[in-house]
Amino acid sequence: MIGRLIVQSCRRRLYTMRVESPQFKALFTEGLKTLTDLFAREKYELRIAGGAVRDLLVGKQPHDVDFATTATPDQMKDLFLKEGIRLINNKGEKHGTVTARINEQNFEITTLRVDLRTDGRHAEVEFTTDWEQDAERRDLTINSMFLGFDGTLFDYFNGYEDLKNRHIRFVGDPAKRIQEDYLRILRYLRFYGKIAEKSGDHSPSTLDAIRENAPGLGGISGERIWVELKKILEGNHVSHLIQLIYQLGVAAHIGLPEDGNVEEFSRVCSRAAHLSPKSMTLLTALLSHPDSVQKLDLRLKISKEEKGLALFLLKERRTLTAEHTERQPLKPFQDYVIDSRETDAHKKVCELLKYQGEERLLRQMEDWTLPRFPVSGHDLRRMGISSGKEIGRILQELREKWKQSGYQADKEELLDGVSRGESAE
Repeated sequence: MIGRLIVQSCRRRLYTMRVESPQFKALFTEGLKTLTDLFAREKYELRIAGGAVRDLLVGKQPHDVDFATTATPDQMKDLFLKEGIRLINNKGEKHGTVTARINEQNFEITTLRVDLRTDGRHAEVEFTTDWEQDAERRDLTINSMFLGFDGTLFDYFNGYEDLKNRHIRFVGDPAKRIQEDYLRILRYLRFYGKIAEKSGDHSPSTLDAIRENAPGLGGISGERIWVELKKILEGNHVSHLIQLIYQLGVAAHIGLPEDGNVEEFSRVCSRAAHLSPKSMTLLTALLSHPDSVQKLDLRLKISKEEKGLALFLLKERRTLTAEHTERQPLKPFQDYVIDSRETDAHKKVCELLKYQGEERLLRQMEDWTLPRFPVSGHDLRRMGISSGKEIGRILQELREKWKQSGYQADKEELLDGVSRGESAE
């Protein structure tokens, strides 16, 4: 819950209020109290920034909390070293970020910045003490707010109103924000799927800016694109957002096939809506051929597991289906897992059932424990069968008999036929 609203001031566009939620109060660990006391003593301003503020305003407990300050990196380092506080991960220092470890807790603190020059991927920054200037360089209004440790919200661009109304807007001119970092196209779509209440509630100027600047995504690394694209696929309005990616000319610049099967994608999204499919399970619906998986991998650097899942779904999505005319509709999927040598075959089959929208069978498959084939080559050798070729043939026949029994036949039953010299089939 947000505490009582208290309008504090109206300096230019600044709007403030007071946050008094349990989630906010839960942030005050001993480590944070030490941090805030240090900065207050040296008269450096320190506030919570970005996504943590957004989460707190909607009553969520933030997983990660970032901080912003008027202190420069050198000032922060001097402060922490004087207090004997350990500094870690100094790679972000040239961008203004220092990470301190206090009471077994990491605190990532970034100096307020303005962009001097950008190339669509990287920015050359200059430090500032102006909170509004720092807010202005951020991507979306809902991510441009700061929160003081007395609960005061500092909102320069109506981020709180947008958050309440579930509106996703760029800070200022959409084209300018995108040109500073082209990945913001995907971030906009990702947050739309996270926050927006309904599909299609975009401003024309935002869509125009995305369309005009989509080629800039071609210079962004595949790894960064895949991180954002996966989050889009895990959010809401997925079918709408992927259609938008194609309509605005974004697809070709992020590794998606230009002839992607958007209709199939929409069908799979509808079927799997409540089944928590993996991102790659949904994305495979756009693909038509194994070559498209290879191209996707070249651009996005997907994992070996993700690539294997896509190839499996492409091969089996039409052929491996439930036998609804029989009493054991799950058996084709179970047989596939039994016969597979892949350690993740069970997980792949579950994703296939999500793709197909087979919710009832999915639940059964998730509860199914892979049975162990009860006969080994050693059992046959003890019966006097020494030929390796013969052992292999009999084991295969016994395995088929075991599968036909619904995996119920035990060792004694299976070997009984062998001892009588009968065929296992």
